[in-house]
Formats: sequence, structure tokens, C-alpha cells
Amino acid sequence: MSFLNQLKAQAQAAQTAQAAQGNTQAENLAKTEAALKTTYLYLADLVKQLNVLAPDGPSFNIEGKSPWPALKLVEFRLDARKKALRDQEVTDYIAMGWRIVPRAGAPVTASASASFLPDFQRIEAALQAGAVKYERVQVRSPDKPNVTLVRFDYVTEARGSLTIQADHDQGLLNFRLGNVNALNVMHRSYPATQLHNDVLDELAKLIVGHPSRFI
Repeated sequence: MSFLNQLKAQAQAAQTAQAAQGNTQAENLAKTEAALKTTYLYLADLVKQLNVLAPDGPSFNIEGKSPWPALKLVEFRLDARKKALRDQEVTDYIAMGWRIVPRAGAPVTASASASFLPDFQRIEAALQAGAVKYERVQVRSPDKPNVTLVRFDYVTEARGSLTIQADHDQGLLNFRLGNVNALNVMHRSYPATQLHNDVLDELAKLIVGHPSRFI
């Protein structure tokens, strides 16, 4: 076989591989968009119900101490954004957010203190994860005047969130959940072909604090 014919064979193999990849990407894109549509419609209905019910919120505390008052979930909102992908308009992500506030009365000011760097870093990370308003001050320990504490004065109100980022090429939906059972962030990915109502029911259970298999 001449060198030119070798190049022709390589080019034909490359074209076949590119065509197969293109077909796979197109199939994954269609499956992902279908799953996103199903998910958005489910969440739109869920938001309506939860805004009426104002379900109980999670039991928050800071470092296993400083428990928050009983909480509720309110003001659920849903949004979706588009983007261009290979000259097509597709869904970029779906986002849902809500407020986590005291069940009775207005948010109150509370505080948590730590003297060691890892401890107050964990406290600050939890407050930041919950989008909690706080101030950090240095104070003397009431028990040991020669010890300096870092005290966090914060308001007992947080934000819950759900973001679903689409990966059309891989046919995946990537879920990011903020503050559904603690002041933290959780991640889970699902193939678009698995996003049916049973899975979305498990997601809804997780958001409202019921036993769930979603994560």
C-alpha cells in the first residue's frame, strides 16, 4: 500500500470515528434535554406546593452546639438558563432556592466561639455554606483571660439551594444541594436516562427532610 493510500485509510477511519462520536453526542444531548424538561416541570409543581405548605426545616447547629430554633422553608423560587452548544440552544442549568427561617418569630442573633484554627475554620465554612450573615470578632475567653477566642455572631437565617448543571456530551445531570439537612453542600450526578419521577420524588423528600435515597 502506498503512503497516500495509508493516509486515505487513516482519514476514512477518523471520519468514521468522528461520525460515531457525533451521533453519540446528539443522542446524549436529546436525552439530556428531555430529562431537564421533565425535571423542570416536576420542580415547578413542587415549588407551588411547598410555598403553600412551608414545610419544617432541618435542625441546624454549629459544631454540635448552639442549636438553632425550629425552622421552616419558605419563598421557593425556580429558574432555568439557556446556552448555545454547537449552534443549538440548550438548557445550561436549573436552579431552585428558598429561605430557611425560624418557624416562629423573626431570625435572632446567636453566637459560636472557638480558640483553635481548625475549629473556627469549620464554623466559618458552615456559615458561608448557608449564606448566613455573620460577623467575626476576637474576644478574651471568660474562663481563661489569657486565651483569645474567635467569636462568630450570626443571624439564624440561611438559604437552601438546588442547582442542576447539564453535561450534554456525557448525558449527565449534576446536582448540587445546599443546606438541605445541615449547613453544608452535597453533590450527586445522575445519567439523564435515569431521571424519572421516582428519582425526583427522592429529591423532593430530601429537600423537605424526609428519609431519602437520592444521595
